[in-house]
Amino acid sequence: MSGLPALASEKPESTWTTPTDQIVIGKDIMELLSNSMYVDPMSIYREYVQNAADAIDAAKIGGVFQPRERGQVSIDIDLTERLVRIRDNGTGIPRQEFVSRLTAFGASTKRGSTARGFRGVGRLAGIGYCQQVVFRSRSNRKEEVSELRWDCRKLKSIMNSKEFIGNLADLVRETASVRTISDKNAPDHFFEVELQGIVRHKNDSLLDAHAIYNYLSQVAPVPFSPEFRYGEEIESKLAPYTSLANLHIEIAGRNSPVYRPHRNEFEIRVGAIDNFSALEFIEIPGSENNLAAIGWVLHHGYLGAIPPRVGISGLRFRSGNIQIGSTNILEEIFPETRFNAWAVGELHVIDSRILPNGRRDHFEQNVHFHNVLNHMGPVVRAISNRARISSVRRICLRDLALQKQTVEEKVSIIKQGSLAKIERERFAQEIRKCMDSMERLAGRNILTDEERQGALRDIGKLRGDLGKVLDGSPVSGYLSKLSKGKRETYQSVFAMIYECAPNQEVAKTIVDRILRRIR
Repeated sequence: MSGLPALASEKPESTWTTPTDQIVIGKDIMELLSNSMYVDPMSIYREYVQNAADAIDAAKIGGVFQPRERGQVSIDIDLTERLVRIRDNGTGIPRQEFVSRLTAFGASTKRGSTARGFRGVGRLAGIGYCQQVVFRSRSNRKEEVSELRWDCRKLKSIMNSKEFIGNLADLVRETASVRTISDKNAPDHFFEVELQGIVRHKNDSLLDAHAIYNYLSQVAPVPFSPEFRYGEEIESKLAPYTSLANLHIEIAGRNSPVYRPHRNEFEIRVGAIDNFSALEFIEIPGSENNLAAIGWVLHHGYLGAIPPRVGISGLRFRSGNIQIGSTNILEEIFPETRFNAWAVGELHVIDSRILPNGRRDHFEQNVHFHNVLNHMGPVVRAISNRARISSVRRICLRDLALQKQTVEEKVSIIKQGSLAKIERERFAQEIRKCMDSMERLAGRNILTDEERQGALRDIGKLRGDLGKVLDGSPVSGYLSKLSKGKRETYQSVFAMIYECAPNQEVAKTIVDRILRRIR
């Protein structure tokens, strides 16, 4: 404090006190924890499935499951009622804890554990997108089912009202209600959230089973498809370090459970199929001789940016096998950001000091997170180098194909016998230049041995074809029957056609027709 002038109201003898009587938690905190927290409607499925994964892990550890019972999540959709019900067979919530746990804000019992969610706000995700949110649960068959209902319309009305002067607790009392119900058909242990009167949003994706499947297949802790040949190897490598959960999620109207989107091959663009050829694992050390993260990269042909519809592009982060952020979360560390869309891979965070932020769209920024980013530098540079080489290689192969096509067209024109001697020599010279260019391209070290040998075989054949047509008759049989003057006139016209036509293929077609007319 030395060097700073004392405040006018500051007294030397004053002491610090705790502002207990002045603490006010207003109603607007609810908006910050619900509507403002989850701006992407689909994120509500991530939040509820994440809670389900934690409950199922707890059930496994606590011996709640019967023999052969597995963790399951079901998502039922009622389009008529605009309703979605998400149910898991985890531990459930004991009746005596039900109300206190579901009306607590930022007071999760999972803080400090290995659970994925620990801030105590994820259950509020659906409030901004429906008219009512209903929670139901029980932890064993001896209990009745506990139910808590949020009136979201009333809640939004009160939050927008100037007349309501109550605090957060008053808001909860006004908009939430609790009861117990006897339901003999309810499972022995379960938790479910029911979103009633879902508000139409954009493409109504919250009620679209296909959109829900595609979203959860990328972000949720679900297994790889049995058809994916690298799936078992990846899961075997990661299992000792992180809880994969691998939930069995069934969505109403879908014939199969939710699987990760990775397959052995994928469509890069219409008519172009790429496939995975190699799997590379990544281990990133922490600052204290620990493992900060472990991940994998799938290498393929790097034929271009992978379309978003495929659902696998970009290096991604996961924590507790839940995706954090979007596909471009690591884009900024690539030498060229566009190459992130060429990559396929994931990095699973293990260091407990690397935490997702509240929205789970990124991580809290600290030295431990930046250590991971620094270690990813060589990885993304290697991927970028593969992508760049592949791009240059494809350009080289494309140029070889174009030169080959040009040579074949010009050889066929000479063979046509419609050119005068000087034009014939000019075409032959252009063909030789094209083949020289092909030889230079074939000599580049970016080509595989197979591609290089194929190019050299093409060059050899083209040289042979050129020799044959040059050794053959220089004039078409149609023109040979004409007088020298007429023949030279036609050849002059043909030369102009080849010079002025939009391309040589069109020109050759026109000349062929004229030659047939001469006959």
